[in-house]
Amino acid sequence: MDTGSTAWMLASTALVCLMVPGLALFYGGMVAAKSVLNMIMMTFGAVSLVGCIWVVYGFSASFGDSIGGAGLLGDVTEYFGLSGVMKDDPKAVIPLSVFAAFQALFAALTAALICGAISDRIKFGAWMAFTGIWVTLVYLPVAHWVFAFDGKGVVGGWIVNRLGAIDYAGGTAVHINSGAAALAVILVLGKRIGWKKDGGAERPHNLPLVMLGAGLLWFGWFGFNGGSALTSSNAASVVVLNTFTATCSAMLGWLLVEKLRDGHATSLGAASGAIAGLVAITPSCGAVSPVGALALGAIGGAVCALAVGLKYRFGYDDSLDVVGIHLVGGITGTLLVGVLATSDAPNGVDGLLYGGGFSLLGKQAVGAFAVLLYSFAVTWLIAKALDRTMGLRVRPEAEEGGVDVHLHAESAYDLLHPVATGSAPAVSSSPTP
Repeated sequence: MDTGSTAWMLASTALVCLMVPGLALFYGGMVAAKSVLNMIMMTFGAVSLVGCIWVVYGFSASFGDSIGGAGLLGDVTEYFGLSGVMKDDPKAVIPLSVFAAFQALFAALTAALICGAISDRIKFGAWMAFTGIWVTLVYLPVAHWVFAFDGKGVVGGWIVNRLGAIDYAGGTAVHINSGAAALAVILVLGKRIGWKKDGGAERPHNLPLVMLGAGLLWFGWFGFNGGSALTSSNAASVVVLNTFTATCSAMLGWLLVEKLRDGHATSLGAASGAIAGLVAITPSCGAVSPVGALALGAIGGAVCALAVGLKYRFGYDDSLDVVGIHLVGGITGTLLVGVLATSDAPNGVDGLLYGGGFSLLGKQAVGAFAVLLYSFAVTWLIAKALDRTMGLRVRPEAEEGGVDVHLHAESAYDLLHPVATGSAPAVSSSPTP
């Protein structure tokens, strides 16, 4: 057992856990004041539910021996209830328990990413039901395809082992997966009341909150990507360096597009550009050089800045640009591995620009679009079934009045319900029905 690597993985898990409030604040600041608590609740709710599923059968379905050797799904009985993960294996580099905790947060955050696309208009109960079914039918199989390596007597997923595509920390399993799912749910759920071409139904209510959330996500992402090395090593160090580098250039790339297109660079653009860079570097952080990370980040930031406008062209209401950033950024980063990868990096493979030909690029494309198509199709069916049974959408009066009060009987700010001068505030011992 390598105690240094174990310590790094424990720290990385804590860093990734900090991404949960980071995502909640990032999304919460971008919605209207009347919806911020609901956005935070959907984020934390998804994380809590997925964490429970992960213990019961999620880890086993993702990292158990592939059923039938097909590389499609792990054996859900192998680690059912996380049985066996507490045993001390002297041959292991890190304890299986810390790996299980680390990967649990990947699953939880992937599901939580989707809620940013459907803010202001989905029932909280319907969201929780969707999350549980989606993780089971979509995330767990895809995680097996991408993250489960073959081992001694163990058969892993088809994308990482049979196809040989590179996805260091989840460009396909996390970002393309959540982005494609978000698009499918949007199409079933429909547009917000009042959504129009001039920027959507609501403006961000707290941009400092958005920037704080982006900063926490950036900080946590060092654990997200760096921890995927699974060791305290040179590989982890290179990955952390590339993660920082790409984020810096992506922010500038996004701001440049904003300046040229709109005449000004915004704080919302800076935060969004940083996230776009983090998304793009996630699959490629172990495959490119620092200069390659600079190029990849700049391309990812610029492409995502342009992609967020697609919702106005095609008429789908992606509230917080999950499709434009996570789907498009994930595809961009995954495909650019096939172009910018160098054998000097930890993955040890050359892409097109380093004499590796088109082979790796082809593998990256197959992996990316296989996940996209599977996630979109299955998610659409899940959302459609839930809409037909329990109903996905809140009532129009709840949407217009604010889902915080109507769904949670709370408001984020007392200023939303000012008390007349000289009068005492009304105090209720129980929430409003």
